[in-house]
Amino acid sequence: MKLLIAYIRPERLTAVKQALYAKNIYSMSVTNILGAGRQKGFTETYRGVVMEVNLLKKVRLEIGLKDDLVDSALEAINSGAKTGKEGDGVVFVLDMVKAVRVRTGDTDI
Repeated sequence: MKLLIAYIRPERLTAVKQALYAKNIYSMSVTNILGAGRQKGFTETYRGVVMEVNLLKKVRLEIGLKDDLVDSALEAINSGAKTGKEGDGVVFVLDMVKAVRVRTGDTDI
């Protein structure tokens, strides 16, 4: 089993979810986060005070998958999240040693 962790733009979440649903991948966890990457933030003026915004809003998706679905999920995330601009996101694929469903006790779900 694999664990996919994807950091994407918040406005692309709906497109990514639709692309995953089209590939019959429905289980995921979604978290709103702040992060810094290659975008390096921006500067804005608020009530006459110059503020430097280093941490930008992102969305973190966590998806546990069987090995045969990983390529399909990566393709769906890439197609849904891509805008062609810096800051589109990143996807990490990690090995998952074990997964246990709490309700039934099933392993490697």
